Amino acid sequence: MRDLEIIRSKHGFISDMDGVIYQGSQLLPGVKEFVDWLRKEKKQFLFLTNSSERTPLELHKKLLAMGIDIDESHFYTSALATAQFLKTQAPGSSAYIIGAHGLMNALYDAGIPFNDVNPDYVVVGETTGYNYEMIIKATQLINQGAKLIATNSDLTGPSDRGIIPACRALVAPIELATGVAAYFIGKPNPLMMRTGLKKLGVHSGDAVMIGDRMDTDIIAGVETGMETALVLSGVTTRSTMKHYSYQPHYVLNGIGDIVPKK
Repeated sequence: MRDLEIIRSKHGFISDMDGVIYQGSQLLPGVKEFVDWLRKEKKQFLFLTNSSERTPLELHKKLLAMGIDIDESHFYTSALATAQFLKTQAPGSSAYIIGAHGLMNALYDAGIPFNDVNPDYVVVGETTGYNYEMIIKATQLINQGAKLIATNSDLTGPSDRGIIPACRALVAPIELATGVAAYFIGKPNPLMMRTGLKKLGVHSGDAVMIGDRMDTDIIAGVETGMETALVLSGVTTRSTMKHYSYQPHYVLNGIGDIVPKK
């Protein structure tokens, strides 16, 4: 494995959250030490999550309850990326939204109201309130001309209950029923990665992408020209990692491995 001093010397750190920072409601080992190290070394850092359920304020409060105080400005979600994309692409548009309040709020703040009659878009994100009626409504609206957008392409994700279906699993029935493929906004879409780097104010060559998924986190870092670190605290194992044609620069047990040992 490459010398960890290479990534320790980088100025910008982009990290996934689920499976890297926490698992469900449990903070993962080494996270406090990692955040303390980032601050001590005056690194620029951003938690870039494909989850669209929570707002940055809620993510701040969630981590605060776990004992870490991180300002809202350090969080960027696929919901915010989706709202920015639609605001740029089609200002004044409306959407039928399947998702939690993190997505609803982001779209509303971007001037994209909920519309279940004649929307320009059907936008799908993760939500525990998903049901068959939503699939019927989305199918109907897409057949009437609405475009299909999904916040992220994760098929599954880690939780307190183990691995659970994520956004791609929720949007799949709508794609199958309509014959329309969704456009996915979150990682590994370069739109989200470039925004993350811009928010950090660092070049890709001076940044690190840390994540637990090969198909979103690591490929996003590879294709953006960043150093990549896969942590084994989430959904990927050493054996499943080998199935991919691209590989991370580093394989770590957890994010705390980045912190130099005293």
